[in-house]
Amino acid sequence: MLIGLCGGICAGKHAIAEYLIQHQGFQLLELVDKSYPRIADGPDDDLRLQASEVKRKGSTQSSALVFETVDALLTFVTKRWRERWVTTDIWDGATLDRLLQRPFFLLVSVDAPVSLRWKRFSDRCRRRQLDPPDLEKFVLWNDRHIYDKDIGRAYLTDRAQVRLFNSSSSLKELHAALETLDLADEQRLRPSWDQYFMQLASLAAHRSNCMKRRVGCVLVQDHRVISTGYNGTPRHIKNCNEGGCPRCNRGEGGGAGLSTCLCIHAEENALLEAGRERIREGAILYCDTCPCLTCTVKIAQVGISEVVYSQSYNMDRESAAILEEAGVRLRQFSPPRNGLIYLQSANPSSSVTE
Repeated sequence: MLIGLCGGICAGKHAIAEYLIQHQGFQLLELVDKSYPRIADGPDDDLRLQASEVKRKGSTQSSALVFETVDALLTFVTKRWRERWVTTDIWDGATLDRLLQRPFFLLVSVDAPVSLRWKRFSDRCRRRQLDPPDLEKFVLWNDRHIYDKDIGRAYLTDRAQVRLFNSSSSLKELHAALETLDLADEQRLRPSWDQYFMQLASLAAHRSNCMKRRVGCVLVQDHRVISTGYNGTPRHIKNCNEGGCPRCNRGEGGGAGLSTCLCIHAEENALLEAGRERIREGAILYCDTCPCLTCTVKIAQVGISEVVYSQSYNMDRESAAILEEAGVRLRQFSPPRNGLIYLQSANPSSSVTE
């Protein structure tokens, strides 16, 4: 696994790299080219900014492996991809494009409130006997660093699979949050079968036009997709979002007026698409939500062996009881957290993150 960290000035990416190295067995990889994008006009300003990017002296810097090019770095890691590597040397889109081609690479962006990042930056400057900038100047630097059309990091951070918001006020708090998160979970790189099929179900849900709830479903046999389905009105009937189902468009509460609903559920559509003759022992149904009673009895009837869902529904207990009696396994799947994640712990200490 290779984790790449990118983010704003003093967002905490180097502190996170330090944690991964010291506590989770990662090793640091660096590129020789340290020509950071220039975001300040004066040489003194640029000196302060460059100093903020230099890693702290100690185990990480002395043990870092340095490469001339990103291709050389990738060649090295490809032969050792089962080991754990981390880099913060991602400066442009071309470098990122090369890294993202490899299945062992995970891009993680780090952000924090601008006022907190200014405080961290000012503390660093003082430790290096440099005058810290005022908040206004730091904000101007930050805006160019993130949003400039030529050198802005927004292009990089927008492509991150995991986006961390580092509002932690201490290293202890940050480390506790990172330990809980477990960035090294390999399911972030290559989804498990459960995660893969659940993502397909969620993708199918985007085709739904039901005014009440988007739901997607995937029917699987021997790790192969038999059929997919999403909820909506029957073929040749006006779409739900065009007024085709009066019950959904009235906005009635969950479970109410189901007998008047014209929408076919995602599970029903997947079962109809597959047909009884294609469903054999061992078939698994993946769905965004736990099936309702109507779908549950049909699932039991056609011989589905297992139902996997991600979100609860207001009939979970009733559905679970029917599936249990019918000998159908029911379980909820929770994938590793991606997207925007707040790094916070309940017990902060006094050591400021860098």
